[in-house]
Amino acid sequence: MDILHLVDRLEEIIKGSTQLPFSGLRLVDERRIWPLLDQMRISIPDEVRRAEGTIRERERTIAQAKEEAQRIIELARSEAAQLTAEHAIVQAAEERAASIREQIKRETEEIRTGADEYAFDVLCSLEQELKRALTVIENGIQTIQVERERRESRLTTGQKGDHDHQTP
Repeated sequence: MDILHLVDRLEEIIKGSTQLPFSGLRLVDERRIWPLLDQMRISIPDEVRRAEGTIRERERTIAQAKEEAQRIIELARSEAAQLTAEHAIVQAAEERAASIREQIKRETEEIRTGADEYAFDVLCSLEQELKRALTVIENGIQTIQVERERRESRLTTGQKGDHDHQTP
């Protein structure tokens, strides 16, 4: 399941929960949040696997580019060896081989740069999604803790009040 969908569902639960008057606190039903958190724990590794797949694809593309570069270089060497009969032809072949090598270097670097940028963008996007989800989770936990403390405080205050009204 998509992590953003889960975060949206968590946000809906929080927004749909009862807001305490005169405060920014909400009463959240834990039974509705825990299953979402479990689904998030399952979904996040899927997002990471997709990012890793992107990185593997980038590495495969780079490997293919290197193989193609090696093939072209070998082809250029082969052509150069065949043309060694005349000095002008040999010189032209060497210049062509150098040009091909330079072109392959540029293309390889462009492919590598593009793959790196894509992987970086995917990982940054995933990082933002995870930070957003973590913020929502932390806010939910904090709200629940504040509510617990208030309940405990009311219970403690209520018990003291009962003892004060007793006659000796």
